[in-house]
Amino acid sequence: MKCLVTVILFFLWMVSFCSCRLLSEATGRRFNVLDYGADGNGKIDATPVHDPALSFYFDNLFAEKTRHLSIENVLEIKAFQRAWGDFCQASEEMPTLVVPAGNTFLLKSVTFSGPCMSKNPHVLIQGTIVAPDSFDSWDGDDDYENWIGFTAVFGLMVDGGGKFDGQGEAWWKACNNINHDNSLQDNDSACSNRRQALHFNKCNGLRLSNLHHVNSQRGHISINACDDVQVSNLQILAPDESPNTDGIDISGSNHVNIQDSFIGTGDDCIAINGFSTYINVTGVKCGPGHGISIGSLGKDGAYETVEEVHVKSCSLKGTQNGVRIKTWEGGSGYVRKITFEDITFVNSENPIIIDQQYNPNGIRGGPGIKISDVTYRNVHGSSADEVAITLDCAGKAACTNIVMDNVNIISSNPGKQIRASCNNAKGTAISASPIVPCLSS
Repeated sequence: MKCLVTVILFFLWMVSFCSCRLLSEATGRRFNVLDYGADGNGKIDATPVHDPALSFYFDNLFAEKTRHLSIENVLEIKAFQRAWGDFCQASEEMPTLVVPAGNTFLLKSVTFSGPCMSKNPHVLIQGTIVAPDSFDSWDGDDDYENWIGFTAVFGLMVDGGGKFDGQGEAWWKACNNINHDNSLQDNDSACSNRRQALHFNKCNGLRLSNLHHVNSQRGHISINACDDVQVSNLQILAPDESPNTDGIDISGSNHVNIQDSFIGTGDDCIAINGFSTYINVTGVKCGPGHGISIGSLGKDGAYETVEEVHVKSCSLKGTQNGVRIKTWEGGSGYVRKITFEDITFVNSENPIIIDQQYNPNGIRGGPGIKISDVTYRNVHGSSADEVAITLDCAGKAACTNIVMDNVNIISSNPGKQIRASCNNAKGTAISASPIVPCLSS
């Protein structure tokens, strides 16, 4: 009997040991950037590196791009790269790259490339990542497109409650000083060389949640050529006078779900661009900003398509536009199967707008982008403009099967009347106020 008890106890110990080991392996190793030499004080030494005796800090990959930086900042970038290298090679279930709380990491342009060995790599942002806040700090950095990029990292999860701060105020001022209507001129280097803050390219299975993102030089988050994306519980903020600071830009992507987020910026809260399908936006609070937009599409005569978009249970407060579809004259392609449902406006300009002449100075002629099967259902709220509904469709392409179902918009100014304006639009108004004259009842 004693032997039997001993055997049973040994067996139970083995099961417990193996279970703990399996649990440990399942949760994956943690790769903390501090362990790879990151400093985390958020500062940069103003003294550039010119001393040949310090050349051992630079390898071939970083030599030309970082020679003007301080040693401190070079090490910060390289620490993140080294941590990513080990993290991306980890093959266990859910390894975690940790950007720890209580630390601020100053980074210039960096791209984290996959594919990684694990099927579900996890980036835990608990601290703050900031971009340099002056033009001089970016000298020698030739990546004018993106600040932080992820490419071909499949199954990527990014969360943690941390913060990205693009510190873009100097760039906004440069752009606004060119032209007070915020139109940009490419010959101004400070304005045209602005970076998208966080860029995901070919990251199928992306999960992005529980992050704060503020003050990008240009757009905050871009999702390009991705499939099966879940975005939730984000807070994206920039002043309403910050030009082109889109919240989330989607392009060439499929099956993207964005939900339960607050976005207030100087441009589109969400922009759904060409070759995107099955996009769901739910429970997003937008404002300030330019609204939730499809497009712009068809610039410079381009062929572009968007279909199967569902925007539901969203509110827009004090926005320059509400829910918008915008296409350039001269482009081609289509926008179809679009639904805006359970939408609330509070003092928004242009609450409902389709604009097929987004830039009247663009290419003229061409077939135009066809817009069809667009439904506005249970849409309510207040308009800051006299014209609350605008359907400005091109003559050749026109807009067909536009449905207004239980739409009720009033003026933000008590006692003021509002109206709808439409051109080349066809469809049905089941219940719409103001009356949309081009739609049959």
